[in-house]
Amino acid sequence: MKILVVGAGGREHALAWKLAQSPKIQLVYVAPGNGGTHLDSRLRNVPITDPVALAEFVKQEGIALTVVGPETPLAAGIVNIFRDQDLKIFGPTREAAQLESSKDFAKSFMQRHGIPTAEYQTFSDSAAAHAYIDAKGAPIVIKADGLAAGKGVVVAMDLAEAHAAIDMMLSDNRLGDAGARVVIEEFLDGEEASFIVMVDGKNILPLATSQDHKRLQDHDQGPNTGGMGAYSPAPIVTPSMHARVMREIIVPTVHGMAADGIPFTGFLYAGLMIAADGKVKTLEFNCRMGDPETQPIMARLKTDLVDVMEHAVNGTLDQIELEWDRRTALGVVMAATGYPDAPRKGDQISGLPHETDSQIVFHAGTTHEDKKLVTAGGRVLCVVGLGDSVRMAQKEAYAALDHIHFDGMQFRSDIGWRALKRPT
Repeated sequence: MKILVVGAGGREHALAWKLAQSPKIQLVYVAPGNGGTHLDSRLRNVPITDPVALAEFVKQEGIALTVVGPETPLAAGIVNIFRDQDLKIFGPTREAAQLESSKDFAKSFMQRHGIPTAEYQTFSDSAAAHAYIDAKGAPIVIKADGLAAGKGVVVAMDLAEAHAAIDMMLSDNRLGDAGARVVIEEFLDGEEASFIVMVDGKNILPLATSQDHKRLQDHDQGPNTGGMGAYSPAPIVTPSMHARVMREIIVPTVHGMAADGIPFTGFLYAGLMIAADGKVKTLEFNCRMGDPETQPIMARLKTDLVDVMEHAVNGTLDQIELEWDRRTALGVVMAATGYPDAPRKGDQISGLPHETDSQIVFHAGTTHEDKKLVTAGGRVLCVVGLGDSVRMAQKEAYAALDHIHFDGMQFRSDIGWRALKRPT
């Protein structure tokens, strides 16, 4: 069997890596892939990004099914294009992907269906937005309505920062069309967690829980990024919390989308804020797996992912159960100098360790130039360690990372700190 994974990041490398382990697999194509997928003999990069051209490639190569990694092709309607040609693909339609591609759509949906989330208002007029911020006070959260590659959220701790965010998005248009409208939300206090499930339109299959680290620097300082590290499982998502999230957020979302005539298929990611009193609210929805959450989740998955995907595209996710490595997996992102605002490209990467049972390196922003592996994006690598505890997984990840070098590399030294401070 041949499978296509669409995307070029660390999430796609991890998905392709796991799919390629199946005895059913002849070859996994990755479009367009990265330097790491290029190095794996079980994977083959395909230099195509246009959805229509990808559909033609799938037909020519006899590819059995396609898995979509990132949000941009989903928002562009790749699932609609494939389904119109009776090609099996796992992901939401363009209409369903609005849960991620429009913050205003998602907030309106949650309000309509009684899904717990923060109070909000949407603005396209900067004067009105500024007046609303003055009326509400700080801290307050400003979000670009559209897709902004993980950089469209400003958690403003004071009014000056909030007003600057409005100017940046609405007045200066620094996020383009993504920031032409903004959603302003009340600030929620608590601990964040990532809750990812697979949906086939009606059946829901939860994946292992995870928690990521959005800020660039240690102690959750610095600007928001696409994610500087993650671990799985997330101790804050206890069995009772898991049941609550399914009952109050995930099931109502899947039922609500169906009731609205937009049945959801694909990965559904709910970003959660869990308060000290145990109440949980939805910060955001993503319509794909998280990055870097995918890397530790895939490192722990023991079930054949090809079997899971076949059930997903055939509408039979209720017929499979997932088996997980009992160990914790922890991934540390290594980013380029200048990330997240202006990452530098072209720095040579050296010292990549060999993969072991407890250490895996997934590539994101890498490519090959003159037979050398070099940086090609903001987040360059995700180094995953596995161990019998969070601390042991952390030790494995940083031990592997110690061998790797590229000029200007940035990484956090405290990935997993929230789990480590929790009482056992």
